[in-house]
Amino acid sequence: MCTPMSLAAGRWRGRRGEPGSVRHWRLYDGATVSPATEVSATIVVPPSLPTVTLFGAGDENLRVIEKAFPSVVLHARGNEVSVTGPARDVERIRRLIDELIIVVRTGQGLTGDVVERSIAMIRGEAEGPADVLTVNILSNRGRTIRPKTLNQKRYVEAIDRSTIVFGIGPAGTGKTYLAMAKAVQALQAKQVTRIILTRPAVEAGERLGFLPGTLFDKIDPYLRPLYDALHDMVDPESIPRLMAAGTIEVAPLAYMRGRTLNDAFIILDEAQNTSAEQMKMFLTRLGFGSKIVVTGDITQVDLPSGTTSGLRVVQEILDGVDDVAFCRLDAQDVVRHRLVSRIVEAYAAFDATREQTRGEGRRSGPRPA
Repeated sequence: MCTPMSLAAGRWRGRRGEPGSVRHWRLYDGATVSPATEVSATIVVPPSLPTVTLFGAGDENLRVIEKAFPSVVLHARGNEVSVTGPARDVERIRRLIDELIIVVRTGQGLTGDVVERSIAMIRGEAEGPADVLTVNILSNRGRTIRPKTLNQKRYVEAIDRSTIVFGIGPAGTGKTYLAMAKAVQALQAKQVTRIILTRPAVEAGERLGFLPGTLFDKIDPYLRPLYDALHDMVDPESIPRLMAAGTIEVAPLAYMRGRTLNDAFIILDEAQNTSAEQMKMFLTRLGFGSKIVVTGDITQVDLPSGTTSGLRVVQEILDGVDDVAFCRLDAQDVVRHRLVSRIVEAYAAFDATREQTRGEGRRSGPRPA
């Protein structure tokens, strides 16, 4: 689709030499160049594709690429893009544009955030953006839900593969949203007969007894995020009917005790706020034909001091158990405002520094009198 024209109409492929040698890039004509060698290439976009859908309004997406590859110079003219810079970066941009063309042809719009995440995938040299961004989970009212990062795709694949899946990561990484989409997909495909959504009603700085209203009114705000996600995936007018019939159930974690849940897709959200005992209780509710997805962020625990998070403990207990998968997402998987990703990274760096300082203090011990 995108063909570099000025270097024998070829493309570069990474070739690792003997141990200790410098990695080179091999052209199809047999020549090799160092990754740092400056080269030029012309990438041709198919004439049938409006360039604004690829480059963005005012070439916004090209500016994102230039910022990510500061050693590269890009010039767009018509349906051609000239690229000059280190061979490795030029090849990555060629592959990036090639992949984005496939994404655009599926009808998806490109934004600066999508291009940034696609660049991260290209640099990771694993699956390409087209493999990730074209996976459709669920469509409703003209809107399609898809994974937006490689880790999200692996998370979705783990849900398909395993009976119990743990999605662990910071806020905004799509842990609960994607699990909800998979639950609705399973219900529509008649793989399960009901969806059960649950959360621990932990008092995050407020006492339930002092909140106004009945017990339901007090608990409802803790479950509201689950209702919000549900409204994105199911016709709002059908939700009351499905809940009245028991096809969709949203309830506090305490309501799971003593039950066996067969033929159900069960999601436990905010699992970092469960105790070890609550986590064991919940996991043992699993019945025949059911699937469990547990989501949480171990950096945001609201449990009383001295209580160990069940989500922390379960990683040690169930690690390596067959048919149980742990998927970890990070700041690179945040799909909210791009500033959220930077906030998550800043807090992680702060926590790591503080933990290191504490460790050094413990090793040094008390000073002699």
